[in-house]
Amino acid sequence: MTKKRCAWCGEDPLYVAYHDTEWGVPVKDDHLLFEFLILETFQAGLSWITVLRKRENFRKAFNNFDFKKVAKYDEKKIESLLQDAGIIRNKLKVKATVTNAIAFMEVQKEFGSFSDYIWSFVNHTPIVNQCRSMDDIPANTPLSDEISADLKKRGFKFVGTTVVYAHMQATGMVNDHVVDCFRYNEVNNKLKG
Repeated sequence: MTKKRCAWCGEDPLYVAYHDTEWGVPVKDDHLLFEFLILETFQAGLSWITVLRKRENFRKAFNNFDFKKVAKYDEKKIESLLQDAGIIRNKLKVKATVTNAIAFMEVQKEFGSFSDYIWSFVNHTPIVNQCRSMDDIPANTPLSDEISADLKKRGFKFVGTTVVYAHMQATGMVNDHVVDCFRYNEVNNKLKG
């Protein structure tokens, strides 16, 4: 019997694998949170599959998302990234990655970890929605508005409310698998376990 999945992942094997193993699983590791944050900022205005297909190239180009290294990128490094056909070559987004790495480390200094900061918005417990179809899944919420505003206040770039909500979904701060998707209960059971 075919497993029922959220409609957005379609049939693409890369998308299906991402849906089945990563999307919606709570992430508390700062390194992985930074990776998702940067990938989400590059996605702004594009489809997630475009970013997923370039994910390994992004890892190579951005020192495996080592925020300490990224924060030190100079104009020469930024220019070399803009010549890299393996990533999304948007000058504002590349520069924002450096800015965001610096802001990310400032948050770590203040809160002990980025994870403690970002997860505090949901009291360190994922929000479990009960979406019946793709139409029920919001693009943003009042909470993503609040987080977006706070991130911007802290100097982050390309962190509008839709980007923030996508980050919340990807990192499991919210479970937006539709209720008849096989991952809905799997993710919820992981939360209980």
